[in-house]
Amino acid sequence: MRSVAGMLRAALTAATLIVACPATATSSGPGRLEVVRGAPVTAAADLIVHNGRIVTMDDARPEAQALAAKAGRIVALGTDAEILANHAADTTTIVDLRGRLAIPGFIEGHGHFAGLGESKMNLDLAGVPSWEAVIAMVADAVRRAKPGEWIVGRGWHQEKWTSTPPGAVEGFPIHDALSAASPDNPVWLTHASGHAGFANARAMADSGISADTPDPDGGEILRDRSGLPTGLFRQNAQRLIQVRDPAGALSPRAQFERMDRAIDLAVQACLEHGVTTFQDAGSTFPVIDRLAERARAGTLGVRLWVMIRTDIELIEEHAERYRSMRRIGDDRLTVGGIKFAIDGALGSRGAWLLEPYSDSPDRTGFITTPMATLERAAAVAMRTGLQLCIHAIGDRGNREALDLFERAFRRASPDARSGTGRRWRIEHAQHLDPDDIPRFARLGVVASMQAVHCTSDGPWVASRLGTERAGRGAYMWRALLDSGAVVSNGSDVPVESIDPIAGLAAAVTRRLPDGTQFFPAQRMTRMEALRSYTRSAAHAAFEEDIKGTLMPGMLADIAVLSEDFFDVPDEAIDRLRVDLTIVGGRIAWQRPLDS
Repeated sequence: MRSVAGMLRAALTAATLIVACPATATSSGPGRLEVVRGAPVTAAADLIVHNGRIVTMDDARPEAQALAAKAGRIVALGTDAEILANHAADTTTIVDLRGRLAIPGFIEGHGHFAGLGESKMNLDLAGVPSWEAVIAMVADAVRRAKPGEWIVGRGWHQEKWTSTPPGAVEGFPIHDALSAASPDNPVWLTHASGHAGFANARAMADSGISADTPDPDGGEILRDRSGLPTGLFRQNAQRLIQVRDPAGALSPRAQFERMDRAIDLAVQACLEHGVTTFQDAGSTFPVIDRLAERARAGTLGVRLWVMIRTDIELIEEHAERYRSMRRIGDDRLTVGGIKFAIDGALGSRGAWLLEPYSDSPDRTGFITTPMATLERAAAVAMRTGLQLCIHAIGDRGNREALDLFERAFRRASPDARSGTGRRWRIEHAQHLDPDDIPRFARLGVVASMQAVHCTSDGPWVASRLGTERAGRGAYMWRALLDSGAVVSNGSDVPVESIDPIAGLAAAVTRRLPDGTQFFPAQRMTRMEALRSYTRSAAHAAFEEDIKGTLMPGMLADIAVLSEDFFDVPDEAIDRLRVDLTIVGGRIAWQRPLDS
């Protein structure tokens, strides 16, 4: 009989009990497994999950008591008695749910995989309450750093600070205090959105930035009244800051080791939150190559579906070869899309709007990628069959992206009114003009959205857009779903936490931190919310034939929740935790007993 570390302690707690049993077994009540030896087994399974509620997301059989998996795939669903009698053998690992809810493994529909890992290697500024607290964290890092070493962090958001910094320009700080705290170490702090960053004086000097440095296309160096850089770099201007090792570029070996460390940290974060598939919103070819090596070697602990994000010339040259990377390494890696951004983020006033910002009437945001480049990307996607994935947050950005898609579909076939068979995607689709909402379904465009952005950003969205515009166009999940569009879900990690529970709570409640609700008529039902994180996310990547539902033939990727998502009250959804994560029929992570 297979043993599991900690089994005895687990049996004495409410933690999920994992056992291995021979022959057949029957359950005789919550928390107890009675083993019966010697009965014949119809088809021995590697894994059995039983004694709970299994929500399959399959319309033909929405629920089951138990399931069996063999060689990484689900082979049977049924009652506890049926599955245990027909599939339990000496070598079978049996998971007793003890009444818990089992669901398809969460699919992170839009995140940044390498960025997730890297965020755990740098200063984590998410949730830091003030600019003064940010400076204190930098000062502490300086005390531990070598002279000239870069201090790098991410996650700050000026709208979430308890006070506005002294001398702020458009709510953003000026660099003086940061520069004083780190006079000899260059500092680069990326905004939570990833669409702006902040540099100290040393970083700007090392990068050749002065009052005379012009703004690049699609970006801006924010300046004070005298014309001096404040330290804030919007959108494409971030590329002006050249973050580097003080001794020069990292050695190839050091780069390789750092990449692997980021991958390992990202995998661990996924598994701890029940994420079995991660749709990566943009990686370069070297990162994809390393992911492919690890997938083939069997050392990639989650499944990835990756969008290529690099220069258009490189994409045109190499897209065909990377398109062939499909379901390699036991379905661990697929290269499925091409990613470009048409605009920036709302928080940094970089989202491209049809009308000016309510709190900055001289701004409408940025187009961050020339339309000519996007047209070339569309041509590559048409030629290769890769999905074109466009980051669009503002209503102008979304309209231009939809127009781009429609032109491409019509060029492919003059009579075509949609690209339904292509499933091109708009990443975020946060703020829409009402006239454009029906176009998603009509064109067959996936709305790849992140519900948690609504509740995270909601307190200040009305200041950017005005209440009326926010109410008719911000985070329009209900309207999109009712129009027939496919809405997938994710977190945009490391912009937000990867935790899918936060996304489910946001989708169902739209409740802001102060308890109010952000235009609650646009909420999802609980089943719609779960579908957006499973079945719809699989559809958004042409992977609904292997994941997103729990049914025979599908990958045995499963998340077990601490409580039933469908039964807890709205205000308690965010207390749910993932107790167990199963990838390919193997237990990949279990919540520690003391957590």
